[in-house]
Amino acid sequence: MSVSVELTQIRHQSLTNIGIAITRPVDQTKQLSQLITAAGGNVITFPLIQIAALDDYNAFEKVIQEIANYDWLIFISSNAVQNSMPRLLNHGIPSQLRFAAIGPTTAESLKSFGVNEVLIPKVRFDSESLLSLPDMLDMHGKRVMLVRGIGGRDVLANTLVQRGAIVTFAECYQRINPQTNCDVLAHAFAQQQLHRIVVTSSEAMRFLLNLAGDADWLKQVTICVNHARIAEEPLKRGLTVKIAPTSGDEAMLTILA
Repeated sequence: MSVSVELTQIRHQSLTNIGIAITRPVDQTKQLSQLITAAGGNVITFPLIQIAALDDYNAFEKVIQEIANYDWLIFISSNAVQNSMPRLLNHGIPSQLRFAAIGPTTAESLKSFGVNEVLIPKVRFDSESLLSLPDMLDMHGKRVMLVRGIGGRDVLANTLVQRGAIVTFAECYQRINPQTNCDVLAHAFAQQQLHRIVVTSSEAMRFLLNLAGDADWLKQVTICVNHARIAEEPLKRGLTVKIAPTSGDEAMLTILA
């Protein structure tokens, strides 16, 4: 069955009496929350990631002042776009520079800054899919700036280096866990108001598992993720996990019923 058919069907399925916790940053929950509510579900906002500006941008500014010497500018997320483009535009964008992004949401963020030609994957939206594109295969001698938050996966950078690229990180924001415990989720479960937890980043998953520990309630809910990589650790712990068929909020909706 195609994803489009599945998405059409899910719109007619009810989420009535299903409580769903969303662990994304607060400003990134609106669309999914609306879809869940429209289907009759109950949303619990429980952000495990908070995006924050850096305390000091000196290192970032030092990297981007050499932007004229680069061939590719790759953005890992829309947060990377929002926290870097104003500063990059101040330095000026050289005409030869090419842009790439992990997915369409990040590309849309770039459009708001006047960047309309952006290389993105066609199916799954992750580092591996971006690396599979023809433009990313012959990178010998290319200078690449990866714009991201502090830390994160190094798969993209390591692979590009193996292909002959010269890679520099431009880290422009930080991720903070605003939660100190999972009492809100434990209480909701005890009241039979929590059935699913949406987790869409490996970092948020680590925060969730660390905070919850061996809590019995976590073993009785379904964790819904948007990538097999995010499912790895909870599956190792024997937890119940569902993986969305593709990226995007509507795809996530297909596994919440």
